[in-house]
Amino acid sequence: MLDELKSAARKVNGARHLRGLLIDCKRLLSERGEANSVAIASDLIARFRELPDDAQASFFERLSRDFSPDPKAVLQSAQAYAEAPSAANLQRLTQTAEPPRQELLRRINRTPGGTGSIVAMRRALLARMPKQPELQAVEADFLHLLSSWFNPGFLQLRRVDWNSPAQLLEQIIRHEAVHQIDGWDDLRRRLQPDRRCFAFFHPQLPDEPLIFVEVALLPAMPAAVAPLIDKTSAPLPAGQFKVAAFYSISNCQPGLKGVSLGNFLIKRVADELQRELPQLKTFCTLSPIPGFARWVRAGAPCEGLPKARAQRLAEAHATLRDACAGDFDKLLHASALKALPEPAAQALLRLAAYYLGCHAPSAGGDPVARFHLDNGARLERLNPLGDLSPKGLRQSFGMMVNYLYDLDKVETHHEKFVQGEVAQSRLLTSLL
Repeated sequence: MLDELKSAARKVNGARHLRGLLIDCKRLLSERGEANSVAIASDLIARFRELPDDAQASFFERLSRDFSPDPKAVLQSAQAYAEAPSAANLQRLTQTAEPPRQELLRRINRTPGGTGSIVAMRRALLARMPKQPELQAVEADFLHLLSSWFNPGFLQLRRVDWNSPAQLLEQIIRHEAVHQIDGWDDLRRRLQPDRRCFAFFHPQLPDEPLIFVEVALLPAMPAAVAPLIDKTSAPLPAGQFKVAAFYSISNCQPGLKGVSLGNFLIKRVADELQRELPQLKTFCTLSPIPGFARWVRAGAPCEGLPKARAQRLAEAHATLRDACAGDFDKLLHASALKALPEPAAQALLRLAAYYLGCHAPSAGGDPVARFHLDNGARLERLNPLGDLSPKGLRQSFGMMVNYLYDLDKVETHHEKFVQGEVAQSRLLTSLL
């Protein structure tokens, strides 16, 4: 009985906050709101934070329904522009077609803390999208505005080192998404002179990293991740720095998902390192292949291949399957991978080459591969046994890959990828 009363009280309280929030939204869009936007927006943000989950869902639904363009007005403006395509008619059509919720978000953004609050709103919205796809138009408006406000031209690149504020270092530990940081000793090693960490910041969120990348300075292109994150290893002398290897990139703000940050970060960091260390000649990654094992288990589907290549792919899959006696779970153990007979080891390598070189351009291609290839990198080298951690074995049977960033060719490689062609080394091409 008590639980029922508490639940009813939460619903009543949530409905009250929702009504007040919607009133604030309409006030903020009024002429009076134009003049008092900061105060009204502050109240609006406070009310949103107090909304329970079910009331948040109702709020986004109302944003979709009540703050969309007027279809009749849009049609009239479109007909007027079709009949007389003047600049005035185009401007009127553009203004009429823009959802009022975009202006609402702009006015929220004017208040102190408004930018961060909108990022938090979008995070809540994204969590609801799988169950409420009808909110896609609202999500598109959030993404449109945040992509403008977080344009790389507005972002600040900062190096993170051991002397950075403790609060920032704690966020680096917490948000590392590729290779978990095992406490302060691990972080200290990752910030030694043969390592670098860079992050993007926004002027409105000066103490919160948006995204950061970790770099190892090495004598040669790395083939395995364990030596890069070994917290007991000794730092290399600067005279051995010839290669900059990006081995981890992590987003810190879920509310900025889909906003292009990582591609600009890697290129900015490469330019920064080249200025600091002119002896660096090679910029590459050591990257995971998170979808590879799942793709192999699914039968290694790859559409549109010429007959000869399709046959080689099928043969490689059959060879690996036979070596595992049909049980791919056997490849989740480092000892089994090391004991693979040569034909099966070669088959695993060939499957990875097909996955990255042929499957990657498709809509369902590996997300890490698509990120780097679309960013203008070249598929350079496969590294069996590159990541023997439980996560690496589970995702890719231990396989890792190097992408090469040739700074003079990234635009050309990007254009090829957009056309469905993967830039890759001769070694990788020979496996297809």
